[in-house]
Amino acid sequence: MRRRLLTPAAFAQAPLMSGGPFVIASVNGWRLREPDSGRTYSLVRITSQAGVSGYGEGGPIKSAEFSEVRRALTGRRATALEFVRHRFANTPAVEAAVGNALLDLSARVADVPLYQFLGGPVRFKARLMARLDDPGQSRAAQEKGYRAFTLRVARRESMTRLQSYVDSVRRSLEEFKKAAGEEAEVVLDGGGELLPGDAAVVARAVEREHPIWFDEPTAVLSRDALARIVDETTVPVGLGRRLHNVSAFQNLLHLGCVDVIRPSLALNSLHQIRRMAAIAESHYIAVAPHHDGGPLGTMLGIHLGASLTNFYVQEAPFPASARDRSMRAEILGGASESAMDGFAPLVNQPGLGVRVNEEAAGKDSEEAL
Repeated sequence: MRRRLLTPAAFAQAPLMSGGPFVIASVNGWRLREPDSGRTYSLVRITSQAGVSGYGEGGPIKSAEFSEVRRALTGRRATALEFVRHRFANTPAVEAAVGNALLDLSARVADVPLYQFLGGPVRFKARLMARLDDPGQSRAAQEKGYRAFTLRVARRESMTRLQSYVDSVRRSLEEFKKAAGEEAEVVLDGGGELLPGDAAVVARAVEREHPIWFDEPTAVLSRDALARIVDETTVPVGLGRRLHNVSAFQNLLHLGCVDVIRPSLALNSLHQIRRMAAIAESHYIAVAPHHDGGPLGTMLGIHLGASLTNFYVQEAPFPASARDRSMRAEILGGASESAMDGFAPLVNQPGLGVRVNEEAAGKDSEEAL
């Protein structure tokens, strides 16, 4: 009987609640697409019976998936994070958006900042890193207070000589650092597109430039493939932005080939990432959540970073398009995805500390959920 009660099915049979500020009354959402970059993400609003609303963000969600969300959550408590984690394990974007909205709602009901609800701050500012759509935007990002940046590494074409390819990567990094300034720090972003051998040669070639880490150098997550990089170079390696469950991160850590784990905010709620971070901490591994979504995700990452002892930096998209940047600012009700000398200060307001502009979200919506 005890084993049966602890199964995921038992969570689905949890009783619904009636009354109270934590009880969910309605669930709504929008799937948004930025006009120029095409970056797509979903916003979710969950409102309690007391009229308090919490907001979350995740990857793109289909309307057919969202009808099940509404049915499953109405009448439940906003603290039902484990129910959400089990119920929507096969739709990670849903788990991320809904789980984050529940956390924001709970923090607003408790009248504390989200980082306080997550256990309290371990720091009073969170480091930010700009994910540039265009490397030429480094100066513009610096004006917004960023001091760390990502630089994309293109995959080698089959007809390109390896030495020529490596030379071009090294030149790109040198030119970027020259344009951004000597104090700029850079993460090389492989996007999981390089072959293990190519990634190893690139890592050796850029060692003297001291990148913060080499992000997703290859999609081949095996000890044999990754050892060619970590055993032959001193460049740290970041992995995991395509993974969305704790056991997958456990397997990754057991390989002994990762220095920074990169759980994606599009695929994992803060609740899920905190569990991953706890396991990573036992391996002395840092956490730097991957984020290539919307502005609310950046704010969620800042609160998460404030509450994690092994947090390193939060990635934040910096669109090349002024229209995209304007859209993101409107959604945040005028709040800015900016930093002060590389860090975002914590906001002492309930929940996420921002007022989501639902009118702007509806205007830019690709589909109402």
